[in-house]
Formats: sequence, C-alpha cells, structure tokens
Amino acid sequence: MDIARLTRKAECEWWIEPEGKMRVPAVIYATEALVRDMDEKVREQITNVATLPGIVRAAYCMPDAHWGYGFPIGGVAAFDAEAEGIVSAGGVGFDISCGVRTLFTGLKAGEVEPVKEQLADALFRSVPAGLGSRGKIHLDAAAMRAMLRGGARWAVDQGYGRPDDLDFVEENGCMAGAAPEEVSEQAMKRQQDEMGTLGSGNHYLEVQRVAEVYDEGAAHSFHLEPDDVVVSIHCGSRGLGHQIGSEYLKQMVVTAAGYGIELPDRELACAPIKSPVGQSYLGAMRSAINCALANRQIITHLVRDAFAGLFPGRDLPLLYDVSHNTCKVEEHVVDGKPRQLFVHRKGATRAFGPGHAELPPAYRETGQPVIIGGTMGTASHILAGTAASESLAFSSSCHGAGRAMSRHEALRHWQGQAIVQELAGKGILIRTRSYRGVAEEAPGAYKDVRAVAEAADAAGLSRKVARLAPLVCVKG
Repeated sequence: MDIARLTRKAECEWWIEPEGKMRVPAVIYATEALVRDMDEKVREQITNVATLPGIVRAAYCMPDAHWGYGFPIGGVAAFDAEAEGIVSAGGVGFDISCGVRTLFTGLKAGEVEPVKEQLADALFRSVPAGLGSRGKIHLDAAAMRAMLRGGARWAVDQGYGRPDDLDFVEENGCMAGAAPEEVSEQAMKRQQDEMGTLGSGNHYLEVQRVAEVYDEGAAHSFHLEPDDVVVSIHCGSRGLGHQIGSEYLKQMVVTAAGYGIELPDRELACAPIKSPVGQSYLGAMRSAINCALANRQIITHLVRDAFAGLFPGRDLPLLYDVSHNTCKVEEHVVDGKPRQLFVHRKGATRAFGPGHAELPPAYRETGQPVIIGGTMGTASHILAGTAASESLAFSSSCHGAGRAMSRHEALRHWQGQAIVQELAGKGILIRTRSYRGVAEEAPGAYKDVRAVAEAADAAGLSRKVARLAPLVCVKG
C-alpha cells in the first residue's frame, strides 16, 4: 500500500481522510512495514466501507488486514439502526462465526512428547477434517432447528461437554435472536451431517505449548505457564454459514437500489437493519453463529475423548471461545453517549477490556482473552483486551496472521508433502487428508504473526500475554 496516501496519526495508526462519498474516515492499525505489505485493494475496500449508510465514527482495518469479499478481512465497522444504518452479509463473511476455542490440558510438553505420534493419530481419527467432511451426527429437521436456536447450550444438553463450558464462550454459548425459519432448506441440508467437523481451508485443530509469556499477571489470570500444553480449535459454521452468506448477498444486491443504497462495489451488498431483508438476514446469521458455537462444542467433546485414551482423568476445561466473523449488537460510547450499534467484525476479534460486564468473572479484571491463530509452522498468540480498544475500534483486535499471498499463488510455491516433511523435522506433526490444502496454507503464505501481535499491542487494541508453538496440527 502506498503510505504517501495515508495520514500517520501515531506509530501504528494511519488514516484515510474522508473524500468523495466517504461518510467517515478509514483507519488502519499496523506498523509501517505491515501497511506497506498490504495490497492497494485493502485501501479501496475499507474506503468503500466508509461510504455505507449509518456508519459510525470510522471504518477500521486490523494489523492482519488483507483483501476480502467486499469488506477487507480484518475489517471492523459499526452501524446505527436509528441512523438508517445497514447490515452487510459481506461485512460478516461466508464462514459465519468462524472462531477459535482454546482448551487447557493440565499437561506439560514433556508429558506429551513421548506419545505425540499416538496423540496426533487419535485426534485425526476422532475429528473429521477436510472439504465436505462428514461426522457421525445426523440432524433431522427438528434437531437442526433446535441446534440453530440453542448453539453450544444445545450441544451440552445433548451430552457434548459440561454446563461450565458455557461460562467461557461468547454469549454464554447461545446467540439470542436466532431465527431458524429464515435459514433455507438447502443451508440446513448442507449442515445435517457436518456437525463436529473441521472443514478445510485455514481451519485446524492444534496441540500447542506455551513457548513464551509476555505478561505474567495476565497469564496467571488465564492459567497459562511456560511449557503448558493447550489445544486450539479453529472452525466455523461450515456449509450452513456459506450457504446463508451466498443467498443473502444475492438478495441484498437485488434489493439495495430499492432502499436507495448506492453500492460502490456490488460485493458490499447490504440492507437497512430495520428492513425485512435486514431482519431476515440477522435471524439467519445469528442461527449460523449458534451452529458454529455448537460445532466447536462438539469438537471439544471429541478432543476430550481422544485425550482420555492417552491421559485418563484429564478434563480439558476451556480458556475461551471467541468468534471473528460476526455482526453483533453492542453498546459503545460515541461522542460521550452510549449507543446501540451493529458491529461488523470480518476477520476481527471482539476484545472487551477490563471491567466489561459480559466477561466471565475470572477475566473481568484482566480483560477478554483474544486468541490470534497463527500457521502450522509458526505460532499462535493469546492477548488480552484493553480499555483503550473501546475508543480505538469498538473493542476489536486482529484474528490471525493474515494471508500474504493467495491460495493459488501458494500452490505455485510449495508442495504439501514437502511441507509436512519439513515441519516433522522441526518436531511439528501434521495430519491431513489433503496435501493440496497444506500447500495452500503454507506458513510462508501468511504474514509474520509475531509482527501482527506486536502491532496490535503497540496500537493498544490488545496486549500480548503468551505465544503458543505448535506440536501437532490436524488440517482439512
């Protein structure tokens, strides 16, 4: 990206001042190096977002931002329904409520190392992964509707986990306002055999060790110590979410002009929040959030079973579960007054700071755990939400490393089998059903996740707590 076209307001804060049809500025939080590496398409897309009706304060880009569908991935924007604000399917994305859940194991790396091969195989057998993967659970129409209403709570009621799991899940495991009647039969059909599956792309199940602690106080609150072993699950709403996104994007493109919305890019298709289309989408989207929460809850149950075979008596409690492709109604202070806003986070993570009422009591003093997924060959990071993030970006932070090149380009650079062998030489075991998928997700195809985490910390969006190094990774 050409930094000459940006106004630098702070070390990691860059503004695109309003021009043309922009209603608000666009703000990018990143180091100079990360901004320079961003595609010009990111600038174009976040500028387009700033033109949408009802947008509040600014359109934001996180440090891992890269080109996406309509909104950049790593984009954050909030809209006010009382000011003719809109809801955008492109601003949520196709993998609705994709997110990361991290579990404690109570083990040290030295205890896992002797049985790492067996553990990798057990997890690979237990958790279906890959394009079109199917699980052992089949949902009929009634069960599907119950799942879409109940989310992780439904999963726990079905025996997949424990009630105390829900204390450490966004929305306590169930998104209010879900309307399964707004979800098409085709979307539900695609999901009926996919519960408890990882899917493909950048999704993963990873066994990790705490390789470095940056903030001992926060790490203590999160029960993290050096050399601890944790498990992270990264997946979303699978075929159901993709179908909902596809259907409503098409519908919003058709109806936008009728609502007087001039789209700078048809991929920014949207509808007024209060319109029938907007309300229908919100009901379907919230159902997909519940699908993703239930999916990660079921996978948690499968992971616990796999660990029990090698480490009897370990219960693997939750650290946290947070999504990064959502639109949620939240109260934020704007110009000194609290307002109810529809906050879109696409490839961005909610990052509530200390004292927020929606956080579990255990984390209220420290701030929300923010889980930044890395690549199978580098690291992931745990951060904590800050009070400053409220005014910086509606309490938002980055969600991962962010792609540095397309999947197609990655295939020209790497071979999946060679990557698996190379990582095995470094002590990282990969289990996959698709070498092509491994090549598409090669570590070199992503930005430097350490630089992204440091930028989020330097900008004040969230503060670094710990770095997690991969030991075992199950890929689709």
